[in-house]
Amino acid sequence: MLKEFKGLSDDEIDLMLSVPILVSVLIAGADGNIDQKEKKEAILLAYNKQHRVTNELAGYYRLVGYNFEEKLLTCIAKTSNDLDIRNSDLIYELRKLNLILPKLDKYFSIKFYASIEDWARRIAEASGGILGYMSVTYEEAKLLTLKMINTPT
Repeated sequence: MLKEFKGLSDDEIDLMLSVPILVSVLIAGADGNIDQKEKKEAILLAYNKQHRVTNELAGYYRLVGYNFEEKLLTCIAKTSNDLDIRNSDLIYELRKLNLILPKLDKYFSIKFYASIEDWARRIAEASGGILGYMSVTYEEAKLLTLKMINTPT
């Protein structure tokens, strides 16, 4: 267990470790379609963040990266095909972070939040667009700021 998670319940730890998956499915599926590029980007991010992240988040992303692809595909399969229901369910889960982040070290919370925002942006940009323009859809842009999660201060 990470020292940053000391004092969290097992359910809270599970949620913290599932955040990159929840964000991936929320942003990738915002337009109603989770395509292969978005899945590949999420898997690549999970790998890269294990090796190219600040020391404060390295342990976290090592845990996140364990069986990431399998967990991502399972999450996609378990979520509703109805866009409104899927988004509602994912946002509900992500809102629970508002009760967890204040329990964590402030510096870790800030780094974690910034990293998750970066994750969301990278997933949104994964499908490309035309010569790099219009790479983020309107639907993705509405969710991209992760307004359901309070910014740690």
